Amino acid sequence: MKRIPVRLLLAVAASFAFAGVAQAQSPCKDCGVVQSVNASGVVGGVVGHQIGSGRGNTVATIAGAGLGAVAGNQIEKNSKTKTSWSVAIRMDNGALRTFNYSSQPAVVPGDRVKLVDGGKRLALVAN
Repeated sequence: MKRIPVRLLLAVAASFAFAGVAQAQSPCKDCGVVQSVNASGVVGGVVGHQIGSGRGNTVATIAGAGLGAVAGNQIEKNSKTKTSWSVAIRMDNGALRTFNYSSQPAVVPGDRVKLVDGGKRLALVAN
């Protein structure tokens, strides 16, 4: 049986160790760390209607009041509040990027994430 020199064994082991370190430290252009997650309410578009008042008799005044009540009811129905979430991510290259989502993301500040579909989704990445 042939003996393998110790130097050769050490060189091979060192090359495998170096390859593992280089692979673990390879940059990820779509990775970063969540800096903040903020929710905000956005009021939907509401069109205000202004009913002009003029001079007239009691019938016109009652009609104007009735129309005002109908318009106010419609405005209340049309006003909707939606919540959106803003996620700030410090990318591995140092840039700070912000993404907005219509549903609450499953990430918290400090999570390491990878952008999926250009940031439409976030995937958790092991630190």
